[in-house]
Amino acid sequence: MSKKRVYFFGNGTAEGKADMRMLLGGKGANLAEMNLIGVPVPPGFTITTEVCQEYYNLDRDILRKEIFQEAEAHIAKMEELTGSKFGSSENPLLVSVRSGAPASMPGMMDTILNLGLNDQAVEGLATRSGNARFAWDSYRRFVQMYGDVVLGMKPLDKKEIDPFEKIIEEIKKERGVTMDNELTLEDLKELVHRFRVAVKEQTGKDFPTDAYDQLWGAIGAVFGSWMNERAILYRQMMSIPEEWGTAVNVQAMVFGNMGDNSATGVCFSRNSATGENLFNGEYLINAQGEDVVAGIRTPQEITKEGSYRWAKLAGVTEEYRASEMPSLEETMPEMYKELFDIQRKLEVHYRDMQDMEFTIQNGKLWFLQTRSGKRTGKAMVKIAMDMLHEGLISEEEAILRIDPNKLDELLHPVFDKVAEAKAVEIARGLPASPGAASGKVCFFAEDAARMHNERGDKVILVRNETSPEDLAGMQVAEGILTAKGGMTSHAAVVARGMGKCCVSGAGALEIDYKAGTITVDGRVYREGDFISINGSTGLIYEGEVPTQAAVLDEDFQKLMELSDKYTRLSVRTNADTPHDAEVALSFGATGIGLCRTEHMFFEGTKIKAMRKMILAQDTKGREAALEELLPLQKQDFLGIFRAMNGHPVTVRLLDPPLHEFLPQDKKGQEEMATELGISAGEVAARVNSLHEVNPMLGHRGCRLGNTYPEITVMQTRAILGAAIELSKEGVKVMPEIMVPLVGTVKELELQRQVIDETAQKLFAENGASVDYKVGTMIEIPRATLVADKIAKHAEFFSFGTNDLTQMTFGYSRDDINGFLPEYLKKKIVTVDPFQVLDQEGVGQLVERGTQLGRSTNSSLKVGICGEHGGEPSSVKFCHRVGLNYVSCSPFRVPIARVAAAQAAIEEKKGK
Repeated sequence: MSKKRVYFFGNGTAEGKADMRMLLGGKGANLAEMNLIGVPVPPGFTITTEVCQEYYNLDRDILRKEIFQEAEAHIAKMEELTGSKFGSSENPLLVSVRSGAPASMPGMMDTILNLGLNDQAVEGLATRSGNARFAWDSYRRFVQMYGDVVLGMKPLDKKEIDPFEKIIEEIKKERGVTMDNELTLEDLKELVHRFRVAVKEQTGKDFPTDAYDQLWGAIGAVFGSWMNERAILYRQMMSIPEEWGTAVNVQAMVFGNMGDNSATGVCFSRNSATGENLFNGEYLINAQGEDVVAGIRTPQEITKEGSYRWAKLAGVTEEYRASEMPSLEETMPEMYKELFDIQRKLEVHYRDMQDMEFTIQNGKLWFLQTRSGKRTGKAMVKIAMDMLHEGLISEEEAILRIDPNKLDELLHPVFDKVAEAKAVEIARGLPASPGAASGKVCFFAEDAARMHNERGDKVILVRNETSPEDLAGMQVAEGILTAKGGMTSHAAVVARGMGKCCVSGAGALEIDYKAGTITVDGRVYREGDFISINGSTGLIYEGEVPTQAAVLDEDFQKLMELSDKYTRLSVRTNADTPHDAEVALSFGATGIGLCRTEHMFFEGTKIKAMRKMILAQDTKGREAALEELLPLQKQDFLGIFRAMNGHPVTVRLLDPPLHEFLPQDKKGQEEMATELGISAGEVAARVNSLHEVNPMLGHRGCRLGNTYPEITVMQTRAILGAAIELSKEGVKVMPEIMVPLVGTVKELELQRQVIDETAQKLFAENGASVDYKVGTMIEIPRATLVADKIAKHAEFFSFGTNDLTQMTFGYSRDDINGFLPEYLKKKIVTVDPFQVLDQEGVGQLVERGTQLGRSTNSSLKVGICGEHGGEPSSVKFCHRVGLNYVSCSPFRVPIARVAAAQAAIEEKKGK
C-alpha cells in the first residue's frame, strides 16, 4: 500500500491532530485539532509536507494522478457536508488553497481563494445564493488571485501598482466612484472580462476553466512558493530548514463577502505587540480575509476597548467612531460573544497566545486558522510571565517559551523623552510594533537593501502597504511605515515577528512612488530625507530623534531571576572598560570572562608609549617605554576591578601582532615620527620589519610574551598592582591572568614562570599579596589535543572559539563573506560558523580539550569567550559538554542566561 499523502478534517472529526505539525504543517495540524475540540471549521483536507519534496523530485503528472486518487474521497465528504459539488455549474463547491509549513511563515507563501469558479459556475453560485453581486465579486477575486499566484501576473515595473488593481482603479474612475463596494454588478462582470484579457495579453496563458485543472495549478503554486525568494529569505532569517517543506490545505470556502451580515477578521487572544492580556483584532464587514491582512482597506477593531483606543490614536470623535468605525462587539454582539468564547477556549487548550482567522457567513461563525502568535520580545516575556502567574504554564515551560535571541529587542534604545517632546510631528499612525527608529526614507525593498548593504545607510521603508515581496527591505530597515493597513496587516505581523519597529495605517501620508515623495498637509518629504518613527505610540517625526538606553521592566527581571533558579552554567561578559563591566553587571553577569588589554593601548597617551616600546631597539629601550605604560595600564585595571567588586575578572595578556599599533599609511607614519621625535624613515623601516605574510598565525599572543617577556612583566605588575591597591581599600578583587594562543606546554610553562616570579617580587615590594589564577586561552587545535599536559600548568581554560574556528576550518573570519553565501546556498555549511558554533568539528575539539584537561586537573575551570558565548545553541552545547561558564558581550548576557537555563531544563527532560 502506498503511503498516505492526504488527511481529511471536518464535521468534528479529523485524521490528524496537533502533534502532527511536521507532517501536516502547523495550519493543517491545528485545523484537525480544532475539529477534534468542537470549534466550527469548514471541512477540507491537507496534503502532507512529504509531498512538497515529491513535487520537486517526481514526475508531476504521475504525482497529480496519485494525489487526486486519494483526494477524491475527501472531496466527496466535503461535498456531502456542504451540499454542493466541486466542478458543478449549478451548485459549485468552492475551495481555498493555502500553504502551511511546520513553522509559521506569515505571508511568505501563496494562497488562492474561491477556486472552482468559471463563467457557468458563477451563475450557479448567484442563483443558489440569491446574491449575484456576491458571486461576481468572488469571481473577480478568484481571477485576480489565481492570475497573480499561479499565472504570474505581476507588475512589470516596481513603480507600477498591481496590474489587477490598476484595472480596478480605471473602472472606478470611469464610473465616478472611490470604493470597491460601490461598483455595480455590471462593473464586476466587466472587471472579470478585463482581468482575463489582461492575463492573456501579459502571460500568454488562457485562464483555466476546469475545476480540477485550477486545483492542481493552485496546489503546484503553493508547493512552488516554498522556494520563492521571500520564503527562502524568511527561512534563513528564522533558521527554518528547507527540507521541512510546506503542506497544502484545501478547504471549503466560507464567505465574508455575502452582505452586511457577513464579515472576516484576524484576532489575537493577547496583544502581540505589548503582551497585554487583552483580546484584540480587526475585521471588515462584507469582505474576504485577504482584505484585512493585505492592508488595502483599513479595518475596524473587534472589541469596544480596542475601538476606543483606535479612536484616541486617530484623533476622531466618538460620534465618528460609533457611526463609521464601530467594533464587532457593537455591530454583531452575538457573533462577538461566540468569537470571544472560542478564542479563550483555544488559548487555554494550546496554553499559548493564539493568532486566529475567522469568517462570519450569513450570521454563522467559522474558524479558518489558529496558531501560536508571532510576538515582539516585550510581549514574549510578558505573556510567559503572565501565563505562569495565571497557572496556565509551569516555571520550566515559561522559560522554554522564550526565544533567547528576541530578548535583544528589549535592550534596544528608545527615544530620549526630552528630545522627542521637541521633535516636529509629521503624522500619526497605529503603534504596530514597538521600538524607536530613525533613518532615510526609502520606498522600495530592493533600494533599501542596496542603500543598507552598499552604503551602510539606516533606512525607514515607507510603503502604502507592504507585501511579502518587501521582506528583503524589511529585513535591513530600521523601521517600517505604511499609509494603509491596521494592527493585523502584513507589515504589522511580520515586523513584530522580526522585532522591527513599525507604524501602520498612517492615513495622512500621501505616497507617490514615481515622484519618490511623501506629502502631508502640504509638506513634502523626499527619498533620502531622515524621519523617525515611534512604534510604541504611532508617532512619526521629522529628522533624527536622539535615543537613550532602554529601561527593563519587572517582567524581564522576573524572567532573569527564574532563569538563574534553573541554570548550572554561569554567564560572564567580555568587557574592556568599567562602563561595559557595569552594564554587564546590571544584566546579571557573574564576572568578566575576557578583558582585552590591547584595546586599552589605543586610548590617549597610551598609544604613544606603546609605539615607543615597539620602536625600541633593545630590551632596555622596551623596558623604559613599558615603565611609562605601567601606571596607565594599572589605572585601567583599577577602574574595571572596582566595578567588578567581588566578581572574577579574566585579563588576557597582549594578543595582537605589534604592527597593528603602528600606522600603515605614509601620512600617519610621518605624524608618528614627529610626535616621537624621530625620522619618518625609522618609523617606515620598523613597520616594514614587522610586516608578516600571515599575521594571524604570526608573532602574536604568547609568542610576544615569550620573545619579549618584559611585556608580560609589565602587564602582570599592572594587573596585580591594581588588585593589591584595591584590596587595601576593602574591594574584593579576583584577578585571573590568561595567556593567549598557547599551542605547546612549554609556551605556557615559560609565561607562567614570568607571571609567578613577577607576582612574588611585587608582593614583597608592597608587603601585601592577593590571590590570583593563571590560565590559558585555548584557540589552537593542537592545544585541545595536548590539553592534559597544558592543564598541569593552568587553573582554567577559556576556549577562544573565534580563532579556534578559523584554524579548524581554515577560514579567515575577515574574508569568509567572499564565499559564504555560495556555501550556504549549496549547503556546504548550514550556518555561518563564526556566528553559530560548529558543534560537529570545533565543538568536538572543545569537548575533547575539556575532558583531557580535567583528566590531569580535576579542579580545572573551563569556559568559552568567543562570540559564540552569547549564541543560544552554542550556549546549550557548552552546558552539555560540562563547561563552567560562557562569556559574551554585555548586551548578550540576558540571552545567554536564558539559553543556559533552557539547556538545564532540556537536559532534565531528556531532550
